[in-house]
Amino acid sequence: MPMLRPAREVSFAAALAIGLGLASGAAAQNYPAKPIRLIVPFAPGGPADVIGRIIGQQLNVILGQSIVVENRGGAGGTIGARLAAMADPDGYTLMFANTSTMSINPAVYRHLDYNPAKAFARWR
Repeated sequence: MPMLRPAREVSFAAALAIGLGLASGAAAQNYPAKPIRLIVPFAPGGPADVIGRIIGQQLNVILGQSIVVENRGGAGGTIGARLAAMADPDGYTLMFANTSTMSINPAVYRHLDYNPAKAFARWR
């Protein structure tokens, strides 16, 4: 059954992307006015990249705006997570997060450049 889990995760990711699209349309009528950057904090070609690109395609269809998938792999995802944490909180930079970038890395690395509990708030 190992093949069922990735399909289930892709389905969940697609549903999440659709939900994000519907919620953003109700929140602001002029969003998005420019391309959206989706940071995938892992190397191209891996499972996170594939799912991130599927989500990017779905968001492109839903929002009618270009989604630029940007791979920033390295250090267990901390390089891409740091980049996303330092981005302007305007909704034009998204990150494909997982348990390593949000919970494992803060427990493993002593000096992390971002605090997942504070840096990735919905509204600041």
